[in-house]
Amino acid sequence: MQVLFNVIRQDQTATPRVETFTLDVDPGSTILDCLNRIKWEQDGTLAYRKNCRNTICGSCSIRINGRSALACKENVGSELARLQQAMPVEPADTAQPKAESIPTITLAPMGNMPVIKDLVVDMHSFWNNLKAIDPYVSTAARHIPEREFLQTPEERAKLNQTGNCILCGACYSECNAYEVNPNFVGPHALAKAYRMIADNRDEETEARLEKYNQGTDGVWGCTRCYFCNSVCPMEVAPMDQISKIKGEILDRKDAQSSRTIRHRKTLIELVKQGGWIDERQFGLKVMGNSFRDLKGLASLGPLGLRMVAKGKFPLSFEPSEGASTVRSLIESVQTLEASQVQLETLTDTPEPVGG
Repeated sequence: MQVLFNVIRQDQTATPRVETFTLDVDPGSTILDCLNRIKWEQDGTLAYRKNCRNTICGSCSIRINGRSALACKENVGSELARLQQAMPVEPADTAQPKAESIPTITLAPMGNMPVIKDLVVDMHSFWNNLKAIDPYVSTAARHIPEREFLQTPEERAKLNQTGNCILCGACYSECNAYEVNPNFVGPHALAKAYRMIADNRDEETEARLEKYNQGTDGVWGCTRCYFCNSVCPMEVAPMDQISKIKGEILDRKDAQSSRTIRHRKTLIELVKQGGWIDERQFGLKVMGNSFRDLKGLASLGPLGLRMVAKGKFPLSFEPSEGASTVRSLIESVQTLEASQVQLETLTDTPEPVGG
């Protein structure tokens, strides 16, 4: 089959341009196969990264039709099928039959990183942010010189999902939070951060959680868009790992610790009460800290006045019909989580050594 490849090309000192290449390809050919053919047969100056060709190294991440993916994993047939499913079907015009158009695939460099040349990006910020979360296990206090520090299969299983990360950069490329806040460490780093927290051999859990709790640079900078989950080629689900870190922090902090902690705890509290959020109380409790934070309370004034002027300020609150069901579900989840934590604590407690 014949396919057009629109490749976004760019040098560091020039604006991006689109160059089109036509190939006769098999539907089973990977995008990386097609890039190789373009370079070998049509334009030897095309720049892109590759290495293993087997979804292991993560080197060949690019944007394929607008989404970050591994060029060695995606093939032409599946990509065209995905495009066809996403595009609306136009009604057929039997009077004026259309000539069959050639399918097109657009290839571009990853986002959130400056372009070096064509599809090659500068990943310094990616690696620096990973380094910032200390992605290694600290075992100094548990060093046992006589033998290895062994883990049970259950303890090791907790590390499997995050351990699958190949650091391809796809999640980082699509991260909305990093796009608006360059200080946010990124989903890749926080997924690795949870890998350290979940590892029972690590002795720095509390210090790590304090570090990841620092404003919008850590876990609270995530906008929960789920793009990182949708593009991850290894199903690491970075957003899920970020949520787990948040859960660990919330278990250790009370509502007075910070506004971000208060935001989450107040949300759960109000939903338990009424099935959904009472917006009148939400602002007062979160921003105003129940009238303890006068500066935060004053910041609500301009918004409140605009809402009143436009008739959008809720004067009353009606609980949802399913409020009792919602409350029951939340309490059941909280009870289950508490029992799991208790079980894990008992499991992790070392057995006494007999004399």
